[in-house]
Amino acid sequence: MYHTKYLMGGKTNLFLQKYINQNLISSDLRILSANIKKNILTKRDKFTAAKTVDIKEIVKEYKYASGLHDFSNVNLYTSRTHTCGQLRNEDCGKSVILCGWLEYVRMNRFIILRDGYGSTQLIIPENASTELNVFIKKIPLESVLMCYGSVKLRPVEEINKNQATGMIEVIVDQLLLLNAVDTILPFQLRKFNKANESLRLKYRYVDLRYPEMQYNLRLRSKLLMKMREFLINHREFVEVETPTLFKKTHGGAQEFIVPTHEKGKCYSLVQSPQQLKQMLMVGSIDRYFQVAKCYRDEGAKSDRQPEFTQLDIEMSFTNQDGVMLLIEELLSFVWPSELGKIKTPFPRLSYEEAMLTYGSDKPDIGRSTKISNWTKYIPNTSNEVFTLVLKNSEDKLTKKQINDLKTLISTNYPDVKFSLLNIRSLKTFKENLQKIINGIDVAAVLAADNISEHDLVAIASGSKYKALSALGKINEHFKVDNFNDTRWRFVWIVNFPLFEMDSDQIQSVHHPFTQPQTEITSDNLLEVKGFHYDLVLNGSEVGGGSIRIHDADLQTKVIGSILNIPIETMSHLVEALKSGCPPHGGIALGVDRLLSILCNTNSIRDVIAFPKTFEGKDLLSGAPTEITTEDMKRYHLKFDNTEKT
Repeated sequence: MYHTKYLMGGKTNLFLQKYINQNLISSDLRILSANIKKNILTKRDKFTAAKTVDIKEIVKEYKYASGLHDFSNVNLYTSRTHTCGQLRNEDCGKSVILCGWLEYVRMNRFIILRDGYGSTQLIIPENASTELNVFIKKIPLESVLMCYGSVKLRPVEEINKNQATGMIEVIVDQLLLLNAVDTILPFQLRKFNKANESLRLKYRYVDLRYPEMQYNLRLRSKLLMKMREFLINHREFVEVETPTLFKKTHGGAQEFIVPTHEKGKCYSLVQSPQQLKQMLMVGSIDRYFQVAKCYRDEGAKSDRQPEFTQLDIEMSFTNQDGVMLLIEELLSFVWPSELGKIKTPFPRLSYEEAMLTYGSDKPDIGRSTKISNWTKYIPNTSNEVFTLVLKNSEDKLTKKQINDLKTLISTNYPDVKFSLLNIRSLKTFKENLQKIINGIDVAAVLAADNISEHDLVAIASGSKYKALSALGKINEHFKVDNFNDTRWRFVWIVNFPLFEMDSDQIQSVHHPFTQPQTEITSDNLLEVKGFHYDLVLNGSEVGGGSIRIHDADLQTKVIGSILNIPIETMSHLVEALKSGCPPHGGIALGVDRLLSILCNTNSIRDVIAFPKTFEGKDLLSGAPTEITTEDMKRYHLKFDNTEKT
C-alpha cells in the first residue's frame, strides 16, 4: 500500500502510478487500459460546466451529512487516492485512484463505482479498446474494481443533484479487476424492492453494503467514540470491563446458562453488569463505565434481542439528580450535529402522572393523546373508568384493524372491560354509551372532552393501572401530528413503585437493588416508591437506572424477607456491602435502541452488524446448532430429542 499524499497529481503521481501498476501486474492482477488515442487532459477542455453552481444545492448522498466523514485521513495506508464519496468540483483535473464495488453499468460506458463512503460515476472513453469494452460487458455487478482516471466537471445538464459526487465524473484511463463475483448474489443492492429481512440477515455481508447500513454502523462508531471521549476526557470516568460469565441471578429476566466440564455446575451470561459495578464502587472505582454486552434468553422484539449493548455507568457519592444531569450533559455532547439539537433539562413525570395522562410509563409526550377520567360522571361505580378521545380518527381504522385492536386488548388485559367506538352519529353514540356505562352523565362527558362526530373513543374500566395500560396500547397506534413539537421528545419518568404483586407474589418493579425513598414496613410494601428513573425518547425507553441500596442489612431484608430469594445466592454482594460501601447509583443507556431512533429504523437489527432474528437465531451461520456427542459428554449433557404428540 502507498501513502496517498504522494498520489495527488503531477509527475510524482504519474511515476508512482506506473510503479504501482508494475507491481500489480507482477501479482497477476488484471489491468485493462482505455488506450485513448487523444490525451485525456486535452479532451477534457471540450467539456464545460457552470462552476458557479453552488455545491450546497447538491443533495447529500443517501441520508447522511458530509460531517459524518473526515476524508483527510481515510485514504492513508491504502492504494486509493480518494473514496467514492469524496470527489467534488474543486477536484477537477486531478489524477485519481478509486477502489470499490461495481454497482451499475449503463450503455457499456457509464459505470457507478460504490464504496462505504458513497458512489462516483466513471466514464469509459468512446475510443476505448475493444478488450476493455468486452471486459465491461462480462464483469458481474458487485465485483471489486480499482480505477485509474482523471476528474472532470459534468456538463450542467448532466449534474446529478441526488448524489454527493454529482457535479463530477471520472474519465477512466485504466481498470483493475481485484476480485470478480463468482456466485449468484441472493439479491441486488437497490433502494427499491429490497429483499425481505430473513434473506438480508442470511447474507448479511452483502446487506452491509447498503448505504443505510453503512451510515448506521458508522454513526454507531462515532457515537460510542464521543461517549468515551466525554466520560473519560471530560468527566474522569474509568472504563472497566466486567466478565460476561457470572453467576445466575434469581428474579428478573431469564438468563442463558453456560455448562462447564464440572458436572452439574454452570455459568450464566450476565443480563447486565449490575452486581459487578456495585462491587467496583466498594473497591473505590468511584466513576465507572463500560460499553457492555448483555444477554437475555427472551423472545426478540423490534426493540429487543437476545444479546444487546448498553452504556453502563455507575458513580459513588451521588443522588438521582446527579445521575440525570450527567446523562443530559452526555447526550448533549454526543448528539450528531446533522440531527439538530436537544433541549435540556429534560422534563420529568412521575410514574403516576405518566400512567394517568398517557396510560404508559414510556409516553411519547409530544404525540400522545391525554387520557380522561370519567369516573366522576358515573354514580355508584365500583371501578374507575378512563377514556381516550381521538379527534377526527373515525376513518383511520378499517373494521379489521378495530377488531385486531380489540383482540390485542382482550388478550393482554382480560380483566379490563374495553370498548372502541366510531362516532358517525352523535345520537347513536349517546345511546351506545348509556348501554355500555349505566347511569353515565352523557352530556357532561361530551362537553368535558369536546366529543363530536368523526371522533374515535376508546373506553376502559377495571383495575386502575390495567385499564390505563389498555388505553396506552391504543395511544401507541395513534400518534398525534404536532408540527410545532420538537423532533426529539425526551422525558424522565421517576417515582416508580418499589414493589408490585405478580401472580400473588411480591416482586421488584425493576430489580432488588434499588434504594427505597421511605422506610419499608409490612403495611406499605405496595406504596413505597424507589429512587428509580427511566429515560424515554419519542415513546421508547432508552435508559434506566437507580440509586442503589448500600446498606447490607437493608439489602438482606429486601432480598430475603420481602422477595424470598435465598440469601446465599447473593452472599457475595451482601459481603461486599458490609466491607464499607459508599452511597452510589447509576444508569444504563440502551445503545441499540437509541441508535435505532436516531437512524429512524424500524428495528434495532438495522443498527447491529450481525443481529439475531425474532426467534433468537443467527441466520448467517445457522446458530444455534446441535453439538457433537463428544461435547455432550464433556459437559455432562443429555438432550431429549423425542418428538412428543
